[in-house]
Amino acid sequence: MDSAAVDQFEAGRGRLASLAYRLLGSAADAEDAVQDTFLRWQAADRERIEVPEAWLTKVATNLCLDRLRSAQARHERTAGAWLPEPLLDGDPMLGPADTFEQRESVTLAVLTLLERLSPAERAVYVLREAFSYSHAEIAAILDITESASQQHAHRARTRVAAERSRGGAADPASARRVVEEFLAAATSGRTDRLVALLTDDVTAVSDGAGLARRLLRYRSRERVASFVRAGFKPTPAKRRLAGGTLAMHLARVNGTPAVVAVVEGRVVGTVAFEVSDGKVASLYGIAATDRLARLDGAWQRHEPGVPVIDAW
Repeated sequence: MDSAAVDQFEAGRGRLASLAYRLLGSAADAEDAVQDTFLRWQAADRERIEVPEAWLTKVATNLCLDRLRSAQARHERTAGAWLPEPLLDGDPMLGPADTFEQRESVTLAVLTLLERLSPAERAVYVLREAFSYSHAEIAAILDITESASQQHAHRARTRVAAERSRGGAADPASARRVVEEFLAAATSGRTDRLVALLTDDVTAVSDGAGLARRLLRYRSRERVASFVRAGFKPTPAKRRLAGGTLAMHLARVNGTPAVVAVVEGRVVGTVAFEVSDGKVASLYGIAATDRLARLDGAWQRHEPGVPVIDAW
């Protein structure tokens, strides 16, 4: 392959990776899909490809759909057993963030909701909301009719909106203050204050420190507060499991405020928050080692600043 063809692919690699991550919810799988797209590009008769960007998008999208369908067929991504891979803000794989729709499409809350859609609905939603493709372009990418694209988009938006009945999203500074208050309440035993910081329809989802076979889900302010109090209470067993004494930092993960737990510079867990109208509307706890590899790598290159808790 000549260098011009390689350069042409590399110019669009970031966009393809961001697309693949939104479709798959996994940075590792997204990287594999992009590499497979490159191999197809390498083997293609490129002189017959009129619009390389459209061709690459079509190939990458359909490779991701094949992966989704295969994983579903093998029951590897059954509902209730899988959380997206968290990414530290600034990771190029998070992709475009110019519009509200683009920013929301990559939050852990929405990526988790997308797991409930069919692969085709997920693809149309991502292509339309995050990358602003027209229904005509989506139809060509997915080999469906424009009408089918519109129907998939409508169903996807309806299902996502049904779970997203939130108030106004907080600005980053306000959201950080809410999470700081939440963390102070969670680690101090002030359960009443913790309950007051939760919305009436709050939800919490956790992978059980990476040990649970299925995700742990909690609803209602009281149950979530109880789960959080237990989770943030330090014990010798938890320190042994983590590999030492933890430091907790505030950061942003997938566009939302998060607590990142670190042992000797190594990320061992994160809790990402969705804040609405000055309260915590949802939280996602991830500690499975295989879901933290990219976040940990980014953390090593990141200047974390002073932890909010330096010895947990």
